Amino acid sequence: MPGGSSGGSAVAVAAGMALGSLGTDTGGSIRLPASYCGVVGMKPTYGRVSRYGVIAYASSLDQVGPFARTVEDCALLLGVLAGHDPRDSTSLDRPVPDYTPALRAGVDGLRIAIPREYFVEGMQPEVERAVRAAVDTLGGLGARAGSASLPHTEYAVATYYVIATAEASSNLARYDGVRYGSRLAGDSLLDMYCRTRAAGFGPEVKRRIMLGTYALSAGYYDAYYLKAQKVRTLIRRDFARVFEQADVIVTPTAPTTAFRLGEKLADPLQMYLSDIFTISVNLAGLPGIVVPCGVDDAGLPIGLQIVGPPFGEEVVLRTARAYEAATEWHTRRPPRVGAGS
Repeated sequence: MPGGSSGGSAVAVAAGMALGSLGTDTGGSIRLPASYCGVVGMKPTYGRVSRYGVIAYASSLDQVGPFARTVEDCALLLGVLAGHDPRDSTSLDRPVPDYTPALRAGVDGLRIAIPREYFVEGMQPEVERAVRAAVDTLGGLGARAGSASLPHTEYAVATYYVIATAEASSNLARYDGVRYGSRLAGDSLLDMYCRTRAAGFGPEVKRRIMLGTYALSAGYYDAYYLKAQKVRTLIRRDFARVFEQADVIVTPTAPTTAFRLGEKLADPLQMYLSDIFTISVNLAGLPGIVVPCGVDDAGLPIGLQIVGPPFGEEVVLRTARAYEAATEWHTRRPPRVGAGS
């Protein structure tokens, strides 16, 4: 698997088909493909980049960001993308700095937080070793690393999949064959609706629409959606407390490297759990970048996630560039998988 859902954009960069590309990140869909494909991928602060023209999935979580081969290219792309857009009501009217000068600042004296909750039981051993080695590398460059806690992390997956599916149910309701999307003829208006939505959405999209519709239905709204929003606030506060003592947070991107194509389709929950280290960043609206930091025993890439405070893109890019300059992982190409492999 190249990772989802912007895996094609990551593959294009990893394969040398493009110097850079764009992805959308709702719960990790830029950062996970970047990790799985061995490239750089960045999710900016919520509101930093316009989403005009993007089909809305979960409006309070969706963000557009770049993929690239290097952190510098990623910074250049973000500089072009970022800025206020009056066509997007969530786009913030805030000056955009030149991100490239920050890349040369280094990390001497930088405070790095390592959340205990992100090193979970069952994590692939090579992933943990690579991430801890990356922290040691940053320490050798002058950064000061320390342990931290994000205590509500364990509730992030449940919170995300209530909020995201509820917003998807609402956003995708417009694709009924009347004004948006394709249309399949039916014997009645209701029949046309049913035929259109049955043909226009794949199994995973239908699953998420049904989950979201249930969470928003009468009698369940307070029990699920409202409670999820309250937990989201607690998760955001966890990050805010850590950033009172740290400049960046460094974590694994995923518990494992890329899994085989179709391997987890029979168990959607296991597929959803691949997002466990990325979704909290979306719930809190924070910027995060992934850079290559190693490979597993099969040669598959491992990604290091660096998270910053709101509008902390400069310090995130600065940290990523310092690590990249001290290692050679970004110069490696993913292994070629041929017939019979």
